[in-house]
Amino acid sequence: MSTHHGDVMRVADLPSSSLQQLFGRYGLQLVEQTTNSAIEGSYWGDSEAGVVGVSVYVRPDTPVHSVLHEACHVICMDEQRRTELQTDAGGDDLEEAAVCYLQVVLADHLAGVGRPRLMRDMDAWGYSFRLGSTHRWWHDDAEDARTWLISKGLLSESGEPLFVLRGGV
Repeated sequence: MSTHHGDVMRVADLPSSSLQQLFGRYGLQLVEQTTNSAIEGSYWGDSEAGVVGVSVYVRPDTPVHSVLHEACHVICMDEQRRTELQTDAGGDDLEEAAVCYLQVVLADHLAGVGRPRLMRDMDAWGYSFRLGSTHRWWHDDAEDARTWLISKGLLSESGEPLFVLRGGV
């Protein structure tokens, strides 16, 4: 359901190595495709990121929030689902909330992005939260997602990413 808002930050807007460095900390592979090619493993199609196993596929016009969201799906799913991953990350509602929470955290680990910018881009794309905006959800309604990430060993008690993939179930 991409709305093609031209003002969202895209992969081409980032310093060239920033995504590779972040993904490398998780053992994820970033696969950059050419602008007009169909993105491998993309659930939404168009310029949206795709996932296959531990690889995240992007184009220069892929929105940064999309890349982070799909990468966080790979990070948050258990090993069994990760080995079978092809396009549809699946997961329940709480895991989806955890994915959204973690992508906001990881935005601070990409030069020039940060949480406020990513939240604005998520809102522009059409993420929907009970409280109406990503910012309000993250600050006032996301404790369950934060707790889930901590319980799965993906986030420290202080809210810092641990840069590991989720293990078993």
